[in-house]
Amino acid sequence: MGTAHSVGGDEPGMIDATGATAATKPTTIMVVDDHPMWRDGVSRDLTENGFEVVATADSVAAATSRAAATQAQVVLMDMHLTDGNGAQATAAVLAQSPHSKVLVLSASSEREDVLEAVKAGASGYLVKSAGVAELLDAVRATAAGQPVFTPGLAGLVLGEYRRMATVPTGDGPELPKLTERETEVLRFVAKGLSAKQIAARLGVSHRTVENHVQASLRKLQLSNRVELARYAIENGLD
Repeated sequence: MGTAHSVGGDEPGMIDATGATAATKPTTIMVVDDHPMWRDGVSRDLTENGFEVVATADSVAAATSRAAATQAQVVLMDMHLTDGNGAQATAAVLAQSPHSKVLVLSASSEREDVLEAVKAGASGYLVKSAGVAELLDAVRATAAGQPVFTPGLAGLVLGEYRRMATVPTGDGPELPKLTERETEVLRFVAKGLSAKQIAARLGVSHRTVENHVQASLRKLQLSNRVELARYAIENGLD
């Protein structure tokens, strides 16, 4: 299994090995899974590495109510629950806790499961065969607002959004005007490159790339890099 791919800014010095920054408390997590042993094992791994597991759940109903109560920063979500599926739970959780980020952690890598989860609002999708180190990195990236996907699944999601993308017509709304360089950066964002990787490709500074990203966010009226990546994919910029 390769390393999960993530998108977004990268200033690793701001996040330590526990998932906390110098100015904040440890990242709060809710673990949603219908297998008690797996749920307990993941919770233990997270706790031992400095994260704060504030709730666990085995169903859509329990996840929804506990999300409302805890407002966990990251929700680890299985796709198969006792009373429904992870996509339903993701939508319900985000309705109760809109600032939470959902990272699916599932044994399933089926196309329909992955796409349903993303369409419901999941920020990423990791298969359960991932190692502990990969899981911890994925949780940190998710908490930082970066979409994370197991290799192979990122391409699946990109391909689906590309197929769904429509070419604007004269009757439709015009896309916001981005500069040539902003569009170039946006294409790299859609491919899953970090700001430092984009800077190396373009021969510019990391800060210059960040400035282009922020300018694109303002022009497109988007709030974060996850939405920016989705916009790029939906409009065929990958």
